[in-house]
Amino acid sequence: MGTFIVTGAFGYSGKYIARRLLDLGHAVHTLTGSPDRENPFHGRVSASPFNFDRPEKLVHALAGAQALINTYWVRFDHRDFTHSEAVNNTLTLFRAAKDAGVTRVVHISITKPTLDSDLPYFRGKAELERALVKSGLSYAILRPTVLFGEEDILVNNIAWALRRFPAFALFGNGSYRLQPIYVDDLAALAVEQAQAPANTVIDAIGPETFAFKDLVGAIADTIGKRRPLVSVPPSLGYAAAIVIGKFVGDVFLTREEIAGLMRGLLCTDSTPAGATRLTDWISQHKDTLGVRYASELARRRDRRKSYASIKEGA
Repeated sequence: MGTFIVTGAFGYSGKYIARRLLDLGHAVHTLTGSPDRENPFHGRVSASPFNFDRPEKLVHALAGAQALINTYWVRFDHRDFTHSEAVNNTLTLFRAAKDAGVTRVVHISITKPTLDSDLPYFRGKAELERALVKSGLSYAILRPTVLFGEEDILVNNIAWALRRFPAFALFGNGSYRLQPIYVDDLAALAVEQAQAPANTVIDAIGPETFAFKDLVGAIADTIGKRRPLVSVPPSLGYAAAIVIGKFVGDVFLTREEIAGLMRGLLCTDSTPAGATRLTDWISQHKDTLGVRYASELARRRDRRKSYASIKEGA
């Protein structure tokens, strides 16, 4: 059995990936920005900090690994972290992997990234895909849309808003589509590709395709909080997101996320890579989904608690 390096194994998707590797009998080490975060694996996963500013330490941590599975990224620009910083850090990680003799890299990207995009998230992901392809490393690039699972933010916070507000605002007509994938289905795909030989790019989408308004309606019906869906201009919806963000002390939604959603960047014509239906998962979690707000910034401020325990009570 080999040793696998997983970035962010104490966080969200990385945790599911590490768990699957452990179940297969592999040794797992994580590179993380939160080495002191609660270890959900009771010491079975060792940890070291990213050390992006000390590449020689990254090379040492990666030496001897059969594969690197990279989930590292940032959701939005903030005074404490930026997309450009995340791109540069990931390029450092790729170079260190090559210098360390890592034989395979599985990289989590996003659907429809383009180098000429005006959206930093999608442009940055495209830059990293290009760098990995040109690196000479064996690679698998996985392109999920929206992840859902117990530590999820988007689906949870839609339910949170439905539980608390008398109406739900849609950007425009809400007909733009998305294809959420269950985080453990993504993990299964990542582990499978970490042990595969061929270079590949896979759209990691789930089995259900939703118009956004239908996704909101499905969540509302299942949790018993049906609300009027009100069409608003994107600028007004973004202004409302800012107000909500100030109320919960977080970034509720960004202008770039709204644009990516409305442009159809979270939907492809590919064959589904995951089998778990979001509607089934919501039904199984209807009593807890959205009861508490899931805060992106709170996870970054508190580097010790698990993601599940950091949800805000607002």
